[in-house]
Amino acid sequence: MEEQILTPGEYLAILKRRKWALIIPFVVVVLAATLIALLWPPSFESSATILIEQREVPAEYVTSSMTTFAEQRMQSIKQRVLTSNQLQELILKFNLYPKLRDKIGIDEIVDRMRDQITLTPVNVEIADRKSGRTGTATIAFTLSFEGDTPKQAQQVVSTITTLFLKEDLKVRTEQASSTLSFLKMEKERIREELAEYEGQLAQFKKEHVDSLPEVFQMNIQGLANTERNIEAAKESLRTLKEKKEALEEELANTPKHMEDIFAGGPRKDEDEQRLEQLKLELINLKTRFSDQYPDVQKKKEEIEKVAAKVEKKKKDKAQGIGGNFEKNPAYVTLSSRLAGIKSDINSTENRIQDLLDQAEDYKQRLAAAPGVEEKYNAILAERNTLNLKHNEMQAKMLEADVAKKLETEQKGERFTLVESAKLPEKPSKPNRLAIILIGLVLGIGAGVGLAAVMEYSDSSFLDADSLAKGTGLPVLTVVPNIETRQDRSKKRIRSGVIALVTIIATVAAVVIFDSYVMDLDVLWVKVMRNIDLMGSF
Repeated sequence: MEEQILTPGEYLAILKRRKWALIIPFVVVVLAATLIALLWPPSFESSATILIEQREVPAEYVTSSMTTFAEQRMQSIKQRVLTSNQLQELILKFNLYPKLRDKIGIDEIVDRMRDQITLTPVNVEIADRKSGRTGTATIAFTLSFEGDTPKQAQQVVSTITTLFLKEDLKVRTEQASSTLSFLKMEKERIREELAEYEGQLAQFKKEHVDSLPEVFQMNIQGLANTERNIEAAKESLRTLKEKKEALEEELANTPKHMEDIFAGGPRKDEDEQRLEQLKLELINLKTRFSDQYPDVQKKKEEIEKVAAKVEKKKKDKAQGIGGNFEKNPAYVTLSSRLAGIKSDINSTENRIQDLLDQAEDYKQRLAAAPGVEEKYNAILAERNTLNLKHNEMQAKMLEADVAKKLETEQKGERFTLVESAKLPEKPSKPNRLAIILIGLVLGIGAGVGLAAVMEYSDSSFLDADSLAKGTGLPVLTVVPNIETRQDRSKKRIRSGVIALVTIIATVAAVVIFDSYVMDLDVLWVKVMRNIDLMGSF
């Protein structure tokens, strides 16, 4: 079957036959779109612009206590401000959603209001001075709200904007104050630890005053001087002992009394002779036996008894017991010198012992020095570290104090209202013109679709040619349409109704356009301006 190609005349005939199939869906759809556009409750949007104002004092002079970016801070403030309790207060204060409050719960109304509050960043492209690369920077925020009336939208945006600015100032001040308080507490804690280590260091110095690293060289020098003094004292002791031996030998050969001089020298009595004999015998026994041999022990006891007896006789004789003898002056002089040397020997020995004790003390100090130095350095290093931390904390605390003043006096980075909420002059939703235009397009599509369906589903013969083609028989005659007076009257009435409806629709469209889309005066000015521009080209 060959595809039938319609001529323009046939298309016009179809349009004429199916005009009501085109008009009725078009009118119904357009009327429905118009009603939706007119009956849709309007929403009015009011907005305010908050500028992220840069700090007045450069960062190299005063460091801010804020650690977050402006975008993060704004989102955080949004969560703080748009709480359920806060939004409920706004709903009751401005009598928002009066119809919905009787139908749905307050939580759903709060969620709806939160969705209608939008925070949009204003970004710009800037170039980095160092790298030269371009990036996106946020310089402001736009806070918007859609309300049922212009006044409500303006009031809500103004209130929320005020809450945002107050919360920003509160957050910055609280953060600066909390930073300062934290640094003060940390400084106090470090100060207490530092005082504790200072006490430990003082106590350690007191307990190890002679072994500290500061006196290490002094201890070495003191030990060297003491050892030299010991050698000198020993040398002096040897000299004194030699003098003592010489004086004892000379004293032994010097008569004690003058009578001994005249008698040819002192004479030994029997006990002295016996003592010498016993000493010789003891020497003879020791060559053969040990000191623990009984005869050796017995000989020693006998020598002690005889020596004590001889010594007693000498003392008695020295004291003049048993006779009145005149002492030899030379003997007296030698005895006096010998007694002085013995006294010097005792003093020198005591001094040597003192020096040895002093040297041992120096050695103990030097031996303990490494351990003392290690502990001392550990305490000192911890003390110095804490002292450095304390100084750093003091400097940070001063910076935090200045940063707090920077925030309280609003000299740092802050949010500033540059454009307050305005009273919206026309609704933001719905876009009635767009709805009507969509209705026009859908109406045309519905009319064309219905007309096409009716045309292709109609199997009747509409003219002589289609009848001849369909039956294969020739058409003998065509009876024309006979129009009566009544038909002409109905046609005029129908044309009048169509004209009246067209006029009413046109007037209604003009009124709707003027009321909801754009003033006709404004439209006229724009049209004339475009005509002038086109004429200039």
